[in-house]
Amino acid sequence: MANHKSSKKRIRQTLKRRLHNRFYKKTTRSAIKRLRSLKEKKEAQEFLPKVSSMIDRLAKKGQFHKNKADNLKSKLTKYVNTL
Repeated sequence: MANHKSSKKRIRQTLKRRLHNRFYKKTTRSAIKRLRSLKEKKEAQEFLPKVSSMIDRLAKKGQFHKNKADNLKSKLTKYVNTL
């Protein structure tokens, strides 16, 4: 266990940040699954920009690698266009 005041604070901050990051990553993954399950093109086209924005936000914060984010967005766009 930590003995210094600053290290105790760092543990609290890390836990809080971890939970925050986990929530946003899980929410984004759920949104991606939801987009892939949509069958109507109009509905999917309306939802795609929201999902792309979520993916970009995670890439900006380092949760997803930039290339992974770009690949995901490309695949999702291709899926929506083929509907």
